[in-house]
Amino acid sequence: MQIIQGTTEFELSKKSAVSIGKFDGIHLGHQKLLRHVLEQKEQGQQAVVFTFETPPAVLFGKADDRELMTKGEKRTAFERMGIDILIEFPLNEQTASILPEDFITDVLVKKIHAEYIAAGPDVSFGNKGAGNYMLLHSMADRLGYQVQIIDKVYFNGREISSTYVREELEKGHMENVSKLLGAPYGVSGMVAHGSRFGRTIGMPTANLLPPTNKLLPPNGVYYSEVYLKNRKYCGITNIGYNPSVSEEKQLGAETFIYDFDEDIYGEEMTVKLLSFKRSEKKFDGKDALREQMMQDIEDGKKFHF
Repeated sequence: MQIIQGTTEFELSKKSAVSIGKFDGIHLGHQKLLRHVLEQKEQGQQAVVFTFETPPAVLFGKADDRELMTKGEKRTAFERMGIDILIEFPLNEQTASILPEDFITDVLVKKIHAEYIAAGPDVSFGNKGAGNYMLLHSMADRLGYQVQIIDKVYFNGREISSTYVREELEKGHMENVSKLLGAPYGVSGMVAHGSRFGRTIGMPTANLLPPTNKLLPPNGVYYSEVYLKNRKYCGITNIGYNPSVSEEKQLGAETFIYDFDEDIYGEEMTVKLLSFKRSEKKFDGKDALREQMMQDIEDGKKFHF
């Protein structure tokens, strides 16, 4: 997959099928949209995702920068889906003020060579988000592209959105999060060194320290799956400020992997959070912590096996 980032000066070499959006979480609604784009590859068009390096709501102070997926996680997901080109368009005062009509003409048509545009009914673009699907339709015949508006996907009677996913994640409702995303919620990164306390009691753990803008569920213990070196393992994960993860009080994900004992420091790993087990606790000494860890691991065996 080709990634275009940090520049507004580009022009694709082939006709394209494109979708525009933030794509935070790449939930079932996003996936439905992207399937229509990917289907156009059979017509010889390249599949393109257009998104912004900085979300508009963050640029204008209407939201914080916490996201369901990091930039790296999004890139990996798009590539696995079969997207050919990912455009991470720089967003600043100048690019945010482009007129919606100019965005269609100069960016979608001249730069991306869009022949097919898939969009949700709430698509917005251009200065103050004034561009919408009606404008896309009104300019389609004159500029030679096709627009397809993709209906929303619903769960429990509510439209699936990144906001919906965030709400369920922040409640620790991991089963619902999995249904909204079509897969369990993932935390990816490089395995980091901790205090090795778990190893001293025969319970070694693998530690991830995600970036501060990565949204995590409430602190506590979760049943999990672990993806490492193209293999899947069962695990149990603590989300929190556990001192065995870091002395710097950085929020992390510390995972015990069943039937596994390898040195994986520095390896890329993804942890998928399946179900909430218990809230984070503060223990009086290592013996109490060890006893609780042993109980968690036994409970995890019953969940997984």
